[in-house]
Amino acid sequence: MSVTIERISALLIKAERTDNEHEAAAYLMKAQSLATLASIDLAAARASTLATETPQEPITRTVSIGEKGKRVNTHLVALFVVVAHNNFIMVDVATDSTYVVAYGMPQDLDSTHTLFASLSVQMATSAQHYLEAGQWKAETYRVRSRTTGLLVTKPFTKQTARAAFYRAYVDKLNERLQSAREEAIREHDRQEGSASAALVLRNTEKVVKSFHRRTSDARGRWGGYRGAADGRSGSAAGAGRSAAERARLTAADELPGGPRALPR
Repeated sequence: MSVTIERISALLIKAERTDNEHEAAAYLMKAQSLATLASIDLAAARASTLATETPQEPITRTVSIGEKGKRVNTHLVALFVVVAHNNFIMVDVATDSTYVVAYGMPQDLDSTHTLFASLSVQMATSAQHYLEAGQWKAETYRVRSRTTGLLVTKPFTKQTARAAFYRAYVDKLNERLQSAREEAIREHDRQEGSASAALVLRNTEKVVKSFHRRTSDARGRWGGYRGAADGRSGSAAGAGRSAAERARLTAADELPGGPRALPR
């Protein structure tokens, strides 16, 4: 079965246009399933012994995240990594979180970029609606003091509430994408009558990882978010998880400004 980025984008458009949260969730799951099935098909083609077909090879693609110094960059990187890993992509991150370098099969990179562009704007929009409602203003969170090592209670600020929302959103979204990926593998094997998809995908992952080892210049590990808020803090965390659960996607070419339009 041939799966193209156009088919995935069409599902994203449907998800954006529906007013039914259950339908939007179903479109998200189907979009991720199609992205997974596309990778299965490409990997199967790669394993084919037909000399008439040239198998796809991994490539690299640099994706801009945001301007230097923007607080949101670390959360956008975390979101990109979650989407990428669920689409069989390896990722290197710039030390200042302004861009990432993705390694993988071309169609997997297309799927990843489309999903990320959609979800990043959705995440920011949902967070802004939560912040404007103001529930976080009366809440506190617990954090360990860097000087004494003791747990202290602090009031939420707009910055920490936003961070808690983003972290919970990314965590919940990861769960949903993993579930869609696993279901796509099961569906593929039911259709084919064999348990081949997982093996094929493992082979693809080996090829991508080998390509990453040969071509990556990255050193060390990305530090990620270093703030005090986490994805379990206050109503922000619950709101972030709920927003990820009902995430509605749009096609990347319909997003003016893309990820650069996000607030700090």
